[in-house]
Amino acid sequence: MTDQQANNPLHGITLEMMLTHLVEHYGWEEMSRLIRIRCFSYDPSIKSSLVFLRKTPWARTKVEKLYLKQKGIRIKRKKITKEAE
Repeated sequence: MTDQQANNPLHGITLEMMLTHLVEHYGWEEMSRLIRIRCFSYDPSIKSSLVFLRKTPWARTKVEKLYLKQKGIRIKRKKITKEAE
């Protein structure tokens, strides 16, 4: 296993596993309040949400962050440095 994967708290956890866990914990109504995307608000289902999340990187990132937050896992932010001009 590479160091990159060893440090990845989401390694081995599928999007479906994350979404299922979050829906069981929060429910669709609370999910739609926490992450404002239509697939959580109108006729929500795991299948339709997975299709949307797989095609929409920003929405997937929000779900991943909520999952990590709910699990109590902190992620380190990468430092962004500006090149001296």
